[in-house]
Amino acid sequence: MAGRKTTTYGFSSASKLLQGRIRQAAEGRGFAQTRVLTHWEEIAGADLAGIARPVEVSYSKGGFGGTLTLLTTGARAPMVEMRKEEIRARINAVYGYNAISRVRVTQTAAVGFAEGQVDFQYRKKDSAGAMPTPEVQARARAVAEDVGDADLRAALERLAANVISRTGRD
Repeated sequence: MAGRKTTTYGFSSASKLLQGRIRQAAEGRGFAQTRVLTHWEEIAGADLAGIARPVEVSYSKGGFGGTLTLLTTGARAPMVEMRKEEIRARINAVYGYNAISRVRVTQTAAVGFAEGQVDFQYRKKDSAGAMPTPEVQARARAVAEDVGDADLRAALERLAANVISRTGRD
């Protein structure tokens, strides 16, 4: 059987086209290798990647190993702070040497100044945004039907629909 001849007909994969630009941008932010950025969820784990992300690696003069700065929201900073040593060990295991000697946690508000806004791309998908079934909506409407104010009634219907869909009781 003859070997299969493969060709790309002059095309390259998107990752190969962007690899140089990503590396250049990452090096400008302090990442000598982009693996921490591109494989953050695999390195840190899905639970940690959902609440924190790497923003900078800095190196001191004459020091061995860098300082990784992680960005998280204020409420989740203590959870990330407690896991700093675990994060450092995981990253160093990926690089194969003591590439990161220190992990620093910085916080930002979820809303506010444009620079301070944070969006974690590795959020777990949950069913909180899903529309309740018509049966649940009807049960919720029945719960809030005696309320006279339309805005309050609508808010109570949404609350009742969430409670009914999660717990199954009125």
